[in-house]
Formats: sequence, structure tokens, C-alpha cells
Amino acid sequence: MTQLDPIPVTPADLATLPDLADALLALNNAHAVELSWLEPARLAHMVGEAFLAERIGQADALLLAFDQDADYDSPNFLWFRERFPRFVYVDRIVVAGEARGRGHARRLYQLLFERARAAGHERVVCEVNSNPPNPASDAFHADLGFAPVGAGEIHGGRKTVTYLARALG
Repeated sequence: MTQLDPIPVTPADLATLPDLADALLALNNAHAVELSWLEPARLAHMVGEAFLAERIGQADALLLAFDQDADYDSPNFLWFRERFPRFVYVDRIVVAGEARGRGHARRLYQLLFERARAAGHERVVCEVNSNPPNPASDAFHADLGFAPVGAGEIHGGRKTVTYLARALG
């Protein structure tokens, strides 16, 4: 294993490695506008429910994804659950500023695609902010083969998103 290989994140890791938990929370919360703020208990719950929870380095990058059976209340996740019987939903993927440009996000997505396909899923889904806009994420997801499947408003219309899906075929 190299320092670039994804490493699973478990609830036990968060409970027994406080420096790791703090680093992952700091990474997430530095990007709360794009991802949403997390408290320690919420992160632990999400990791416990995740189809895939992986990091690169201590906290160079993080991906959390859920399948349709997760105990998760995100309005974006629920949007997909209402429309697709089976899916893997990327709730958050984030790369630290100093770690960008090294292929971490692409590496995490490739692992997710492999695991989702192996589990019999036909699609991976996510959303990207359209207001506030996130053009870098739009371009990245388009390059990975994601296509729009809908749009929505969340947080009382303060935020709009474009829903995306990528077939795994």
C-alpha cells in the first residue's frame, strides 16, 4: 500500500483515533458550503451507514457513499430513493487544497465504481451545487460520465442542485 491508496474509514477508527476523526471533520468542515457541516456524532453515524467510506492519507481526501438501504435523511439522498430502486449515492467527496491535482478524487471514484459494480449496482448518483455554482465539480463529474437526471432546491430554496447519475454497465 502506498500513501495514495484509499484506506477504509470505520466507526471504530473514529472512536479510537481522535486525531483522524478531527482531521476528517476539519477537511469536511473547511468545505461546508459545498458539503454541509458535520459534528462528530453525525460523521460517526454516516461512516457506520456508508456503502463505502474511504480516505487517502490522514485526511488528504474523503469519500462517503450510501446505497439505497442506508439510514440517512439527506434531502438529496431521499430524492434519489424516491426515483431509483437501487443506487449508490455519493454524499460527499472532498480533497484538501494542498492535495489537489494528484488524482485523489478520481482514484476514490474508480474504487467506488468497482465496488458498486461488484455489489450488483447499475448506477452511481450524486448532486452538484448549481447555486452556489461549482463549475469545477460540474466539469469533473461530466468527465467521469455523469449526466443530469434532475434538479432540486434544498434548505428552503437557499441552495439549488443538479442531480447526476452514471451508469456502471
